[in-house]
Amino acid sequence: MNFIFVPFEKIGKFTLHTIQELGAITVYVWEALLSIPAYFINLENLIDQMIFIGMDSFYVVGLTGLFTGMVLSLQAYYAARIVGVTYMIGPTVALSMVRELGPVLTALMITARCGSSMASEIGTMKVTEQIDALEVMAVDPYYFLSVPRILAAMAMLPLMAALCSLIGIIGGYVVYVYFLGLNHVTYIEKIYEYVKLSDIYNGLLKAVFFGAILSIISTFKGFQTYGGAKGVGKFTTQAVVLSSVYILFADYLLTSILF
Repeated sequence: MNFIFVPFEKIGKFTLHTIQELGAITVYVWEALLSIPAYFINLENLIDQMIFIGMDSFYVVGLTGLFTGMVLSLQAYYAARIVGVTYMIGPTVALSMVRELGPVLTALMITARCGSSMASEIGTMKVTEQIDALEVMAVDPYYFLSVPRILAAMAMLPLMAALCSLIGIIGGYVVYVYFLGLNHVTYIEKIYEYVKLSDIYNGLLKAVFFGAILSIISTFKGFQTYGGAKGVGKFTTQAVVLSSVYILFADYLLTSILF
């Protein structure tokens, strides 16, 4: 009859593990925050990380935004044609990109590209005892490894999300005008009519939170790594998966609050 209690045992273990993880992340964030004031003495690592997260991610973010906007325009046309409101395709594409898809897709792509790199790099340093060496040299590992990545992600995600949204709107325009043969003036005018500055600001605010989430979880998992090369792969995978899930969950919460 013990098999009856197996599901409850698994639920209990999962609950305890989740609470432990949240507690560990809270302590980690607190330690990182304490080292931020000292970090501004040297901005070299911060700039390097901003280039890595921002400029080096330009192509993947741009292509993601372009094809997303093109697909949105095409799919919106099929629906709008039925009820005769094809003039609403522009606002549909713009609002979807600015409020939701721009920040979310940017965060997911940068998580895949940069979050995995953060976790694997710090994880490799952990298993090869390089982090211990930093502590022996009186270098705070949070100051040297975590803070520049967290600050850079929070600074660059809004910029990259804005870029993704803009390119997505341009991609939607290309499909609207050159593939569907509709009026380009209508596309632009309706965007100006329906898209408000608050939509843009709130979308960028989302991107700031997403940048914090992906960088905190990725670096945290890097510091948790153990078990050699296999452990690096395991914790890198956990970092990407957890960051993606928490980004989507945070997107729902922020949408319900901001809009």
